[in-house]
Amino acid sequence: MQRQAASMKRNLFNQDYLDEQFNELEELQDDDNPNFVEEVVNLFFTDSVRLIRNVDLALANEPYDFGRLDDLMHQFKGSSSRYNF
Repeated sequence: MQRQAASMKRNLFNQDYLDEQFNELEELQDDDNPNFVEEVVNLFFTDSVRLIRNVDLALANEPYDFGRLDDLMHQFKGSSSRYNF
C-alpha cells in the first residue's frame, strides 16, 4: 500500500498537480497530528466545491451580480493560495 501511495504521489508530481509546497505540507505532519495532510486536502476540496457551486448559482441569475461574483472569485483565489500544494 505504501508503494502504491508513493507511486501515485510521484505521478501527481510528474503531472504538475503537486509541487514542493506539498512536501513542505507533509513535513508539518507528525505523530500528534498524523492525518494533517489529509485534513488540509479535504478542506481544500470542500471549500472549492462550495465556492464553485456558489459561482454557478450566481451565474444562473440574470442580471449578473458582478460584485457577488468578484467576492466569490476572491474567496476562491484565497482558498487556492491558502491550500496551495
